[in-house]
Amino acid sequence: MTDVHPVPELMKEGDVVDLLVHQHAVIRDMFEEVERAAPGERHEPFRRLVRMLAVHETAEEEIVHPYTRLRVDGGGEIVADRLKEEHEAKRMLAMLDDLGPEHSEFLPNLDRLRTAVLAHARAEERYEFTRLRAETTAAERRAMALGVRAALAMAPTRPHPGVESMTRNLLFGPPAAIVDRARDLIRQALGRKG
Repeated sequence: MTDVHPVPELMKEGDVVDLLVHQHAVIRDMFEEVERAAPGERHEPFRRLVRMLAVHETAEEEIVHPYTRLRVDGGGEIVADRLKEEHEAKRMLAMLDDLGPEHSEFLPNLDRLRTAVLAHARAEERYEFTRLRAETTAAERRAMALGVRAALAMAPTRPHPGVESMTRNLLFGPPAAIVDRARDLIRQALGRKG
């Protein structure tokens, strides 16, 4: 199963909080899918997980976090904490991507990444998303959902640690997305893993 877009059913959510919480549940399931896969069958579920995490974080960094900074009381501090977590998760994901699913250290590192990503998702839901829901209108959240869907469609498909701000994502993201997506297509055409 090769996705052109990251989990198309996620595109239906009309409220940005609902959309992102749904994505968190899908990401949780994707971690389990990678772990349950037989050693020789982990590549494709892991590739989907990498892609989903990369586009999800980019969309949050471009749309949600800047809005939180502007509209939520204490939003700057909330976002700063989330960006630190995202940077660490991207670093771990890039390392895992370099190792590859066949490496003997893959599963222990995947477990560490899952723990970090799920803790990050819980923190977003508790500290950022509840405040967004309380301090923004339904129309604002619908508009953010549209922005997130657009960002998902244009985001890089691989982790890029150090690119956690809206400005860096907007400057670095489009060229990285083109390179990542071209690399994905070439590898797919050649039948290569990684």
